[in-house]
Amino acid sequence: MKKTSTIKQFFSELTHSDHHRPLFYKPGKDIPSGIVVFLVALPLCLGIALASGAPLITGLISGIIGGLVIGAISGSGTSVSGPAASLSAVVLVMIQQLGSFDVFLTALVIAGVFQFLIGILKAGVIAEYMPTSIIKGLLSAIGIILIISQLPYALGVEMKTRLSDYSQNMVDDAPERITTILESFAPGAIILSLISLGFLIFWDKTFLKKFKLLPPSLFVVILCVILNQLFKWIIPSLYLEGQHLVHIPKTEGLSSILTFPDFSVISDPNIWVSGFTIAIIASIATLINLEATDNLDPHKRRSPPNRELVAQGVGNTIAGLIGGIPITSVIVRSSVNIASGSETKLSTLVHGALLLVSVLFFSGVINLIPLASLAAILLVVGYKLASIALFKQMYRKGWSQFIPYIVTTVAIIFTDVLLGVLIGSAFSIFFLLRSNYFNPFNIKFTPSPQGEIAHLELSNEVSFLNKAAIKRFLYKLPEKSKMVIDASFSTYVEPDIIEMLRDFQNTYAKENNINLKIIGLKSSYEHDKNLNLEKREIEADKKLNTPQDILDYFKDGNTRYVNGELVSKRFRNKDLMDFFESPPLSAVINCIDMREPLNILLDTEIGDLIPMRAAGNLVGESIIHSAEVACRYQGCKLILIMGNSNNAFIKEALEHHHNGKENSYLNRLIEPALSDVKIKQMAQELSTKELADQIIKWNLNESCNRLLNENEYIKSQVLQGKIGICTAFFDRDTGEITFSPLMNTSKVLKEQI
Repeated sequence: MKKTSTIKQFFSELTHSDHHRPLFYKPGKDIPSGIVVFLVALPLCLGIALASGAPLITGLISGIIGGLVIGAISGSGTSVSGPAASLSAVVLVMIQQLGSFDVFLTALVIAGVFQFLIGILKAGVIAEYMPTSIIKGLLSAIGIILIISQLPYALGVEMKTRLSDYSQNMVDDAPERITTILESFAPGAIILSLISLGFLIFWDKTFLKKFKLLPPSLFVVILCVILNQLFKWIIPSLYLEGQHLVHIPKTEGLSSILTFPDFSVISDPNIWVSGFTIAIIASIATLINLEATDNLDPHKRRSPPNRELVAQGVGNTIAGLIGGIPITSVIVRSSVNIASGSETKLSTLVHGALLLVSVLFFSGVINLIPLASLAAILLVVGYKLASIALFKQMYRKGWSQFIPYIVTTVAIIFTDVLLGVLIGSAFSIFFLLRSNYFNPFNIKFTPSPQGEIAHLELSNEVSFLNKAAIKRFLYKLPEKSKMVIDASFSTYVEPDIIEMLRDFQNTYAKENNINLKIIGLKSSYEHDKNLNLEKREIEADKKLNTPQDILDYFKDGNTRYVNGELVSKRFRNKDLMDFFESPPLSAVINCIDMREPLNILLDTEIGDLIPMRAAGNLVGESIIHSAEVACRYQGCKLILIMGNSNNAFIKEALEHHHNGKENSYLNRLIEPALSDVKIKQMAQELSTKELADQIIKWNLNESCNRLLNENEYIKSQVLQGKIGICTAFFDRDTGEITFSPLMNTSKVLKEQI
């Protein structure tokens, strides 16, 4: 039942494509674009069939199915499917091995069924893991191959085939191509190519761009047909005919077009192996081309890969049943489709319908189109795919992106699409492994009262690939080191790593007197979307309901700081804004001499504290008012007045006082304290440094009294227990903070009376 419901859900999804536009969103763009794609697809269908060792009409049959059937089912608004150039060599060998074309068709039917099942099982997710560098390498390679393969047609050179086959090795026959080009040119083809290139390149800079219903590609084709006919009557030497024109074979009814599979060989294991091979290669090629097409889409729409595989499976099954050759999503047609301004899949359907009509009725008209005009269109498309700017852009991204990109490009040119992508992917995986090896953790050394502490913060996911780098670092630690391993931000740590860390902690660390603490590491992890991360016991602000709760929280935080057990705090901008949605815990008033970060000393979260500065920790009217605003408006429940040892301002003020500099601007920081009897007595017994610390503590208490005596709101809230006031003294030598109890308001008020 579960499987049935899954299939029903999948097919219900096939009827919805909310992220794509309606079919007739912009027919004024899609119909002309479909015509241009049709003109480009025509010679490609014929050429790929020829390269596959199949009848020429089979290429057109697959082109029609790719446009009408796959185009209707596919969820892509830009991808165009047709005969698979990447499979032409495979098909050629299979037809020879299986003995006949109708036997091969049986294998193709099986391949289509396999593809359909692959889509139903949602295996198309592998396309999401294809690196951008590989996709761009594929596009650049296709662009370069397009330019190489179309130059002969643009120059009117006689070639053995008209195939723009990017599955072939374009280098092996390069000498023959060059020799042929040098020996024979067709002046008429060169003229038409130059005119076409001129219009295509400068179209947007002329008044012609105002004709929105006439894309430059279609204009070029129509213009070249007219010019070539004029050549025939005016300059016969420039007239192009024969192999320089598109050629569609004439048909004599459906019986002359269709070929049916021979199912009598269905029990032959070789048929099933061939079918499975075609399904795998065609699926991978489709997913790669689909991802590349989405990258070219100016609207950056994402095509559903599983739905595409279902569409390809249906298309290849039908192609096998009526005499076609394997079909995939094709980057050449798709890139031309996008370059021509296509907005929806209507252009794909139009191109398929025109292929059907042309085969049945208009082969004579289509055969008037010079190949030079189509070659010019593909030359422009090829340069856009492999522009110099793209090479520069990838180079600027660094070697980890550029090398897989350039290797993929070169490998595809020298081999074929699938092998080239596999070679490029191998290089990409190498850089991924290299990155994981060197960057499985962040390491920093933090000074603390107990000496320098090494903090090793594990990455988000730690796998066996990271084991060597972590182990290498840990086992190089000198004796008596202080080390904290923080796994608080790790959502997954492999068991091998957990075991290695525990072994290190229980053996090597103990034997070498390494003070090691591991924070946030769980005993086991699972890959789960709803994974609950292990966090500190006191984390949510909701648990800190009273001033005493907050004070205890600060005490615990300072203990973690002193012991070197701080938990890492790495936040993106959105995370910071999320913190600001919660009320702060405390307003902290400290001296401007204290530059140590309060969040680290108290190990608090971002936004927990509102720091205020008062020289010498003596609050004045503005600070008292600010404290009221922090409590009344922002919701602070604690006012913490924090002083620090070795206060440079107080020490200098005491030195000025001892030296008789009564007009020093710092004297007002110590005058109230020096008027106290106890401080006067201490002044006779303590050193300047020790006396400075005692004055700071006196100022802290004085500031508490001022807050209570000079602000009615704070006093009333403290009396009700809604706000707490206390002092704290930070010892710079030990890192410890000594907190006073919360201010006993009733006792203070009695003393005042």
